[in-house]
Amino acid sequence: MALFEEPVKKPAPVHDIGQDLSLLSVDELARRVAILKGEIARLEAEIAAKGSTKAAAEALFKR
Repeated sequence: MALFEEPVKKPAPVHDIGQDLSLLSVDELARRVAILKGEIARLEAEIAAKGSTKAAAEALFKR
């Protein structure tokens, strides 16, 4: 057992918003676009799920 715990390192982000893109290849740019589109789809799905939950709660407590 270690006396001091090592902090958990987060993986480096695949893309930083606003970073310099001039040194990236076309393939790397396309890969990042695909990753970001996947993340957008995941975020939109979560928004839809939360909207459904909110609508159900509002219907339950509607007077």
